[in-house]
Amino acid sequence: MANQDPPVLIYTTFPSLDDAKRVGEALVAARLAACVNMFPGMISIFEWKGAREEANEVAMIVKTRRSLTEAVLTETKRLHPYELPALLVLPTEGGSAEYCGWIADQTAGAERR
Repeated sequence: MANQDPPVLIYTTFPSLDDAKRVGEALVAARLAACVNMFPGMISIFEWKGAREEANEVAMIVKTRRSLTEAVLTETKRLHPYELPALLVLPTEGGSAEYCGWIADQTAGAERR
């Protein structure tokens, strides 16, 4: 993977595993993500519209390339059930050349969609 298009991780959360799987499947099918990891069983505590909330959620990490970040964010927002989904882009600092190459290969062609 060229240094000018390094891998990035995009963190988000969902209200259910079914919702996370639905969005993850769509991102991988569109070649916007090489892989998504889902972590069910998370408990979130936050304030929303003036009230303290506690929710069971599923965390998701999307593995993609920096050049696809905006497309991943746009598609995730479009498919997401939350009014305001958590979406954070996490840059990476290196990694194995083989794995970074795999991410590039798996997301090749997404720009043409």
